[in-house]
Amino acid sequence: MSVAASTFWICLGLLAWVYAGYPLLLWLLRLVGIRRPVRAERIEPRVTLIVSAYNERQVIGAKLENCRRLDYPSDRFEVIVVSDASDDGTDDVVAAAGPPARLLRMDARGGKTVGLNAALRAAQGDIVVFSDANAMYERDALRMLVRNFADPRVGAVTGESRYEVGTDDASTESEGAYWSYEIWIKGLESSLGSVVGGDGAIYAIRRGLYRDLAPGDLSDFVNPLQIVAQGYRNVYEPAAVSWEGGAEGYGAEFRRKVRIVNRAWRATFKMRALLNPFRHGFFALQFLSHKVLRWLVPWLMLVVFGANLLVAASSPLFAVLMAGQLLFYALALLGWLLAGRSGLLGRLTSIPYYFCLVNVASLLALVEVFGGKEYRTWSSSRPDAATGSAALP
Repeated sequence: MSVAASTFWICLGLLAWVYAGYPLLLWLLRLVGIRRPVRAERIEPRVTLIVSAYNERQVIGAKLENCRRLDYPSDRFEVIVVSDASDDGTDDVVAAAGPPARLLRMDARGGKTVGLNAALRAAQGDIVVFSDANAMYERDALRMLVRNFADPRVGAVTGESRYEVGTDDASTESEGAYWSYEIWIKGLESSLGSVVGGDGAIYAIRRGLYRDLAPGDLSDFVNPLQIVAQGYRNVYEPAAVSWEGGAEGYGAEFRRKVRIVNRAWRATFKMRALLNPFRHGFFALQFLSHKVLRWLVPWLMLVVFGANLLVAASSPLFAVLMAGQLLFYALALLGWLLAGRSGLLGRLTSIPYYFCLVNVASLLALVEVFGGKEYRTWSSSRPDAATGSAALP
């Protein structure tokens, strides 16, 4: 077998492992009875809900109303809104709202992570829940999160984000399909030990386990990893539900993915000790498979395409595989040309387009990391229509 053919099969095998082999392994392990259940009970520790906000005037009122409707004792619950030097009137809305919310304004814009460090020092709760201004919780979300902390082995709990999908919103539908796949993997990981990372819209931790983060850290990724590194579990709670609108189209989603993966790569370098299987066991394989290799997918795709091109004429099998790749990328290109359009063709091509979009974003993010580009501040790419979620009970 030639070098090109060997390279093709190795890289194709890694791609298959990332998207099929790893989830299948998790499923098989659970199927044969290997699982670590969580002792969940109704408990009522003091809870601090931290809401990160930068120029969120259009949604912050709905978020605070959503907080007031949550099913949790008012004398054991506080809300801290961290304003990252907002200048659109967000602070005025929070100040006028009153309890259970209080405003923590940052004098200069330093990014979400800097604000979270300050908020943790001000928090009074034993359990801290992290949220975004446009993430609307179902009424029992706090109780569903908190019940898992009855298990002393649990240090972090990640809830379930759901996206409102419009009938003509192909980008949100594609994101929703991808997110459903991610949720399935989270459930499998949690049943075996710990989820890799959290969700900035809805996750909770024991306050005593928080460690100050660097300004460029991706907080909902690094913070849960720090907790796992301390020997605690980060479990998934599907009954704790948060609702958001989708991204403002493919362009906004692309920019969001680049920023997230850039920061996640930096976090991986920082938390690389978790990749040591001799210290962290099966979680090291989870971290490698679910995150590190996933972000390397675009590079693997390039190698697979190039190697296949070199050997396409050597056998009918390679010729068919080459044709399959060309067809897939043609559909992705057509999806780009039809972006934003409704109809059957638009929906069929949106998945390959979205898949290529997020992987190009991953490729660009790694290029940026090695080029020294760092993200600290951000603006939400979610639409204002997320305020509609305030109607949730």
